Amino acid sequence: SGNMEGLDAFHQQAFEILTSSRMAEAFDLDQEDPKLRERYGAGSPLYHGGPLRHLDQFVLARRLVEAGARCVTLSYGSWDWHTNNFGQARKQLPQLDQGVTALVQDLHDRGLDKDVTVLRWGEFGRTPRINKTGGRDHCGSLMSVLMAGGGLRVGQVIGASNSKGEVPVERPIGPLDILVMVYRHLGMDLNLQTINRAGRAIHLFDGGEIIPELV
Repeated sequence: SGNMEGLDAFHQQAFEILTSSRMAEAFDLDQEDPKLRERYGAGSPLYHGGPLRHLDQFVLARRLVEAGARCVTLSYGSWDWHTNNFGQARKQLPQLDQGVTALVQDLHDRGLDKDVTVLRWGEFGRTPRINKTGGRDHCGSLMSVLMAGGGLRVGQVIGASNSKGEVPVERPIGPLDILVMVYRHLGMDLNLQTINRAGRAIHLFDGGEIIPELV
């Protein structure tokens, strides 16, 4: 129809990915070994009608990478526990642990652990204090991040909080530092900048640094 000629290179690339037969095959989880899918687990279909808790998302992420996707994002469950924190955690944390563990082990078994970086994080942390409804509220001063694979030096804990888990007191690392590590592995120029319409230089990163402990 000629519509593709009107798209830029990025839109064309995205369209090619979405219409690729390899991508279509990646979504066919029936091709997976049943024993491997059992290792990943099933999870729960819905969380109060909200975000999915399908553990199949984790094995699907690996299949999409093998099909050629450079970046895969999945959202698992809901973590906004302003009420019933401990009840929610007992249901959701073991499932998340199973999915992440199975994914990391699967990537290692397939020799993909040097190529694929696994990043598990959220928007922010939760308060160390329990509120009056038995929940934990938003905490922007402290959160934890899990990274695996990507040829990184893993198996270590970097940084520490105070005894109450309120603020970082040792080796604080910011979100931009994490993104620097991810973009570095993607082969992006960390000094990349562009000029906006006002003539101002916009840097890809503004303050993020390589985390030396991981390289």
